[in-house]
Amino acid sequence: MAQGDSTRATPRRVAAFFDLDKTIIAMSSTYAYGREFMQSGLISPVTALQLSLAQATYMFAGHTSEQMDNTRDQLTAMVRGWDVQQVRTIAEETMQTVVTPTIYAEARELIDYHRERGHDVIIISASVKELVEPIARELGVHQTVSTTLETIDGRYTGEVLFYCKGAAKQQAILDLSEQHGYDLAASYAYSDAATDLPMLDIVGHPVAVNPDRALKKIALERGWDILSFKNPEPLFQMPSTREMGIGTGVVAGIAAVTAGSIWWARRTRRGSA
Repeated sequence: MAQGDSTRATPRRVAAFFDLDKTIIAMSSTYAYGREFMQSGLISPVTALQLSLAQATYMFAGHTSEQMDNTRDQLTAMVRGWDVQQVRTIAEETMQTVVTPTIYAEARELIDYHRERGHDVIIISASVKELVEPIARELGVHQTVSTTLETIDGRYTGEVLFYCKGAAKQQAILDLSEQHGYDLAASYAYSDAATDLPMLDIVGHPVAVNPDRALKKIALERGWDILSFKNPEPLFQMPSTREMGIGTGVVAGIAAVTAGSIWWARRTRRGSA
């Protein structure tokens, strides 16, 4: 053994933690499957339309921490009694048509870059694991941390066992670091939203991706890297009344409420800037 071998430093183990919605994909995975759930008989056409419009609001205005909590409560109430395997099957069978086209090419390249450098890649998302895991498999990512819903006898109860948001994301990263020996000072975290500051704060290389106004301000103040992912361009297509099987009056009414919500969110942001 050479003289210096006994004192040679152990190579640092590095991780790259990725948020999912608007960071890897140009949409909200939570709202993505409204049409597919309707076609499977899980929700009504009106509820499917509401999910599509909620997607539009999220894409244009983002979500505050309070809005994320409200969405969690509404969606967990909606899925109460649903068959877990049916949800998994829908997510997996429609993955290529619903989600794959919305994956940012830049995110794919960045994930590949980290893997080539020997880094562990982890997707950490507030979306439920049944929706996150098919996306992770599509990207070749083997580790995920996501919201976990309680199930009994193969059906959702409507209760949340683990809500992967904010401080909970940070604690999950700390737990993974302890389990796998990650050097957080050498690790990376990517997110679009200020609600993920607890996750970004604990790594040596925090990166804002398509950041909301609050996160962009903080990133500029702290000298963090800012990335703009544009391929694909995030688009929203309003489902037709024929597709949904409901009247134009219902569509117009819900759309008006959604447009008002977008306007109010933008007005509130301007006022707090």
